[in-house]
Amino acid sequence: MIGRRLLTIGALLLAATIAGGADEANPQPSSPYAPWKNGPSQDASFFPIGVFTQEPAYAPRYKSAGVNLYVGLWNGPTEAQLAELKKCGMQVVCDQNAVGLAHKNDPTIVGWLAGGVPDESVARPRGNGRRPPVPLAKVVQQYEALRKADPSRPEFISLSQAVAWDDWDGRGDRNNHPEDYPEYLKGCDIAFFEFFPAANSDPRVKGQLDFVARGVERLIRWGEGRKIVWNIIECTRVNWDTKATPRQVKAEVWMSLVHGSRGIIYFCHEFKPRSTDRALLNDPQMLAAVTAINKQVRELAPALNSATVQDTVKVECSNKDVPVATMVKKQGGATCVFAVAMKPGETEAAFTLDGLAAGAQVEVLGEDRKIEPADGKFRDQFRDWDVHLYRVR
Repeated sequence: MIGRRLLTIGALLLAATIAGGADEANPQPSSPYAPWKNGPSQDASFFPIGVFTQEPAYAPRYKSAGVNLYVGLWNGPTEAQLAELKKCGMQVVCDQNAVGLAHKNDPTIVGWLAGGVPDESVARPRGNGRRPPVPLAKVVQQYEALRKADPSRPEFISLSQAVAWDDWDGRGDRNNHPEDYPEYLKGCDIAFFEFFPAANSDPRVKGQLDFVARGVERLIRWGEGRKIVWNIIECTRVNWDTKATPRQVKAEVWMSLVHGSRGIIYFCHEFKPRSTDRALLNDPQMLAAVTAINKQVRELAPALNSATVQDTVKVECSNKDVPVATMVKKQGGATCVFAVAMKPGETEAAFTLDGLAAGAQVEVLGEDRKIEPADGKFRDQFRDWDVHLYRVR
């Protein structure tokens, strides 16, 4: 499975940038990265947008696409890899090897990645069965060792698709044991996981994009809100015969953000029909779509980094089989309502927003249109996996 591929490739993530100011009535919360002097940027205009285990030589192209972070380096970090990333101004989360520790004062490195995918059962060499998942105590011991060697950066852990899908069969004798995950989270500062439902060939999950949001929610709950959660997004065929569409990729990104993910990492490898580590860069249509998604996330970073406003919006959908999930932010004197359809199909969503006054302007960001509220509500149409982002003044 993919996690096993990831184990042989490395791990972690990335970030993005744009400007904005705090609203005096709704001040910016302290950055989640404030505990680490040499961690990811604490600027309110920064949102992590990463790529997973990519060659440093590709960094200029990824930077042009709005990526601000590398997560994991194959057989690294090496001096040459760090020099290449530094030349491009690309930061990295990487293994804490001898080269990495020699660069403890180098701002290029913003986090340490614990090796492998510890919650997964992995094949032993030469067909000698499978090893069980890494014991929970060992994960915590590794975390303590990384933190002792350098407490100025956060420690990351990469987890498998079992975070979102209990019935996945890749955990050996720990299959269907979600109670393990609160213990795994004691072994990290930032956790991220993989789940690729659009490309997946298993009929139990294929096309179930909302599993991505489920995994984010579960990690936040298992970490009792004290652990930072990021996640990996599919944009290639990965290991199957199909791939996500640009529309599905955008939906997965915004499902993740609406449900609390604080960083997005793109998985850019493809193993079928041929193996390549740069499948995203070789796909002009998908690269253009990812670039547009990243641009919008970067522009909205100040709002995304502001405190989420709870219990201020209610959504009624005409088609109950197509629920619409929302997140509300207040930033720059406006209220932002970020909304995403969680299932395929068509529905009309009616949004009842606290404080929605007569004459309010509802701008649909990135779509060059406005909605006129009526009867204390505004309404909009959603088709398959639609994302609509509203700014209400």
